[in-house]
Amino acid sequence: MRIYMQTQPVAAEPPRYYEVILQQDLLGGWTLYREWGQQGGRSSSKREVYLERDDALNAFAQARDAQVKRGFRVVFSQGLEAPHVR
Repeated sequence: MRIYMQTQPVAAEPPRYYEVILQQDLLGGWTLYREWGQQGGRSSSKREVYLERDDALNAFAQARDAQVKRGFRVVFSQGLEAPHVR
């Protein structure tokens, strides 16, 4: 699953983005990748590993919801179980 979000651009600054990706690994665990930054600028990333699918899905939803509350809007969503965005 993947969600790509952006903020509205402010003045002459490019928009900020936040991307959340959830992938199953070869051993049956789940990896949550997060990347954020400014379009065309520096970025940061974080990776978390979960053993249980439900734990990974909850972390995915929490990461998404936290950014939506901060003003990010979903631009792109992909995956068989694409989460519902409120």
